[in-house]
Amino acid sequence: MKCTKVQQTIQRSLSSISKNFPCLSSVVADLHNCGARIFLVGGAVRDMFFSQQPKDYNYKDLGPKDLDIEVHAVSLEVLETVLKKYGHVRTVGKAFGVLRIDGIEIDWSLPRTDSQGRKPEVAIDPHMSLIDACRRRDLTMNAMMIDLVTEECIDPFNGYEDLQKKILRAPDPTLFIEDPLRFYRVMQFIGRFEMVPDQELSNLCATMDSSKVSKERIFQEFEKLFLKSKKPSLALQWLDDIGRLQTLLPELYATKGTSQNPEYHPEGDVFEHSKQAVDGAAAAQYASDEERLIMVLAALCHDLGKVKTTRMIDGVLRSHGHDIAGVPLADTLLDRLSDKTFLKKPILRLVRHHMMPVSMVKNNAGACAYKTLARNLSPTSLRCLFQLAIFDKSARNPEQGKPLLECPEPLLDVFFENAEKYGVIDAPEVPVLTGKDFLDVVPEGPQLGMLLQRAYDLQLESGICDKDELKKLVLKKRR
Repeated sequence: MKCTKVQQTIQRSLSSISKNFPCLSSVVADLHNCGARIFLVGGAVRDMFFSQQPKDYNYKDLGPKDLDIEVHAVSLEVLETVLKKYGHVRTVGKAFGVLRIDGIEIDWSLPRTDSQGRKPEVAIDPHMSLIDACRRRDLTMNAMMIDLVTEECIDPFNGYEDLQKKILRAPDPTLFIEDPLRFYRVMQFIGRFEMVPDQELSNLCATMDSSKVSKERIFQEFEKLFLKSKKPSLALQWLDDIGRLQTLLPELYATKGTSQNPEYHPEGDVFEHSKQAVDGAAAAQYASDEERLIMVLAALCHDLGKVKTTRMIDGVLRSHGHDIAGVPLADTLLDRLSDKTFLKKPILRLVRHHMMPVSMVKNNAGACAYKTLARNLSPTSLRCLFQLAIFDKSARNPEQGKPLLECPEPLLDVFFENAEKYGVIDAPEVPVLTGKDFLDVVPEGPQLGMLLQRAYDLQLESGICDKDELKKLVLKKRR
């Protein structure tokens, strides 16, 4: 690649990388003196060329936090000897030809071949040709190498061109299907980088057997999709296009063709509505990755219940009770994706209550209703419920493919203002009475727990915040 602009990008990127990894140039020089050829490979190379994309690309994970470096023409023993000069070398990946210096986020590897399966047989080949080394990568955009001595880009499969055209393509179709996890990597790259697989790659993914991939590895790719994408709907649509959505996410697949009242949902069926809601959630800002994951998954699941409840009533399509009916469907979908049970509780509670914000404002709900809802939602918050309601109401764009830029429901602002006024926008009201306040009346045990629950209920209903007054009321009602 002789392009001056690309060469400047490489030089600028390598300069930045050297600042983040101060020992890199010294290790490269030592390895070069041993006769090695040293190449930066993988995502760091791909991401340096994303910097040349138009400004509307806003990739969250650009700029490498760790590096993959492939070392050719020396043995694993020579590589380990050189690395030991710079710190303790971990050999947990030694069987795969991968070493790491403690405290330095760089994987140093030798080219290798491996067989199929969960426990592949690995054969390290220090003298593998550069073309064959690149051929073994999953996609052409990940099959570029930067020579860390000459700063030359090795790109035998035109990954740079594919990157500029936003095309996902396999360097070698036969090798691609040997690793079934690659199917899920393609899925998350579609949403994460807004790229399109070529027809050959889509055909490969349509028929790949991914049944032996562990749930944990699968969820890692879905997690990347939901955490790093601005438009995860692109991946969901692709799964449907190649005939894999029904198997992977049958609850979501069932929303296809589930009609909605066009007066309120000009965007189309529940599947289109769900995709727009997911993209709205993915584009929002959050305090943490965990909160983002919860909100995107809640947006994905919030209307699954419409499949069970949608009926034509007096000539109008209605979905009464879809919020309740959606909880077990969301539960099943989440179980299929992950064993991370800590995610389920907040997501299921958001699904169950996602209709409440507008309903409460329409019914002129008072402080007690807001405080009770905040308690019922915990460990998530009314702020999160407010956000989900915005994603729901904005997922009604008749143009399809994207949510509305502004939420069309003014009542949500009233809900937010009320929740703030009653002091429960971010957390439930703190109980006035605790267990020790009743130990003079009831010993520790189930009865105390029931008494505390009644005390909290009365606190929310009455608004009493004085300990003595509330305790008297609780004990009076206990008689």
